[in-house]
Amino acid sequence: MQWKWKRFQKDDEGAVTIDWVVLTASLVGLSVAVIAIFGEATLDKSSGVGARLSSVQIVTH
Repeated sequence: MQWKWKRFQKDDEGAVTIDWVVLTASLVGLSVAVIAIFGEATLDKSSGVGARLSSVQIVTH
């Protein structure tokens, strides 16, 4: 049984997959956090810009 444990400890197959899973999960978590923080403010600003552009009158000759 001890030789199986030592072989398991030395085996690094699949380690890169774990790295990519952790990296991808971190990236997704960071993206969700950024959207949660800046989403409301961005929506407010874009609504203000849209209202301002709607109120502008274009004069043509």
